[in-house]
Amino acid sequence: MGSTSPVRTRIAPSPTGFLHLGTARTALYSWAYARHFGGEFVLRIEDTDVARSTQDSVSQILDSMRWLGLDYDEGPIYQMQRLARYHAVIEQMLAAGTAYRCYCTPEELDAMREAQRERGVKTHYDGRWRPAPGKPLPPVPAGVQPVVRFANPVDGIVSWDDLVKGSISISNHEIDDLILLRPAAEGSAASALGVPTYNFAVVVDDWDMAISHVFRGDEHINNTPWQINLFHALGAPLPRFGHCPIILGDDGQKLSKRRGAVSVTAYEQAGYLPEAMLNYLARLGWSHGDEELFSLAQMVDWFDGSHLAKSPAQWDPAKLAWVNAQHLKLADDDRLAVLVAAQLANRGVTVAADARLAAMCSLYKDRCNTTVELADWLGMYFVPVAAPADELAPLLTDAVRAALVALRDQLAGCDWDKAAIGQALKSCLAEHRLKMPQLAIPLRLLLCGRAQTPSVDAVLALFDRSTVLSRLQSL
Repeated sequence: MGSTSPVRTRIAPSPTGFLHLGTARTALYSWAYARHFGGEFVLRIEDTDVARSTQDSVSQILDSMRWLGLDYDEGPIYQMQRLARYHAVIEQMLAAGTAYRCYCTPEELDAMREAQRERGVKTHYDGRWRPAPGKPLPPVPAGVQPVVRFANPVDGIVSWDDLVKGSISISNHEIDDLILLRPAAEGSAASALGVPTYNFAVVVDDWDMAISHVFRGDEHINNTPWQINLFHALGAPLPRFGHCPIILGDDGQKLSKRRGAVSVTAYEQAGYLPEAMLNYLARLGWSHGDEELFSLAQMVDWFDGSHLAKSPAQWDPAKLAWVNAQHLKLADDDRLAVLVAAQLANRGVTVAADARLAAMCSLYKDRCNTTVELADWLGMYFVPVAAPADELAPLLTDAVRAALVALRDQLAGCDWDKAAIGQALKSCLAEHRLKMPQLAIPLRLLLCGRAQTPSVDAVLALFDRSTVLSRLQSL
């Protein structure tokens, strides 16, 4: 689905909150498409909503892109730094007659729509300020700052071949004269000339940045006819559009910032791996055969814009946890040690991300879905634990207690490795005529605070000897 011209895609989040999961998926598709075809990927910050845009949101977006590993070739490019360009294009359109000034007050527009509703017709701007040959325009009212509207074609059909939805056509009779530029709010430092609307700014940006393919959520389908007409009015090349279905939450409603969605960076804090998040996001609307688990490199190799789903996908936390668990098993232990050390640091526990911690990660990672769960396991090596008395008491018979004392004495002098510790365990079991569970379960409870762990000799070998002896001292 590439073209002979260079492939250039973009992601253009609005900094009015965290990076939404749906936007992260769109970013992934745009990034993978550009990388598949050897093209370029652009990050644009659409910050023309001056009242709601914040620097904290910008920082969160950049942090999310960094964590996901979706590197961009250009950007971040900020729309509010491009106001002069938008104003220049507006002047060109006014001169060409493809845009005009409208002096309707909000009250007039409300009255216009109410009258249309009473007549049972679709509410549209009625074009009262749109110039036409021989048409008298109303007198310019004093003290009213005009908006600039697009002179949308009045006839014909807007059609495009959507990368996801297929062929889409909408009559120009269904759309009216879009506002391109609004006057700046009183006292605003943005611009005395006004701030562009979304549909206008995005077209100028995509034109200037030579964007060839636009992947975005299908809530933008209704904006696309206006944008296509604007591209034509500007004499600009038209990008290919791909509108991806929304992601649904557990309640069957659109997953959004206002409906319980969690930020991308929150998943980083919750112990998910970026490659697992990308794997899961990719499958929420795209497939490559029956492949469930794959690397980012594999996705780039496969993602040519085909096999994108036409129906919404549902967010499934349990499936995400499973995908993360599979990637956790494959993750490098030294890398996991760094991540677990950071999780422990969040709990006030300072631990070196060294070979010992990496060995702990190797032993326990198959039991975990996230690095938070991994840190839950490994915390016992560094902070005191309490054996649950109700579990321990029935197990500490006189024979078991004597065997644990003998084991403590052997552990005080043996080599500190798995083989030597295993031999000490076997010796105590034989001497006291016990089976492994009779000794291992209370030993685990005393040392780890839990009855189930990996092989007990491997678990003990990763403890400091002094910690083991201390926790057995009360016998």
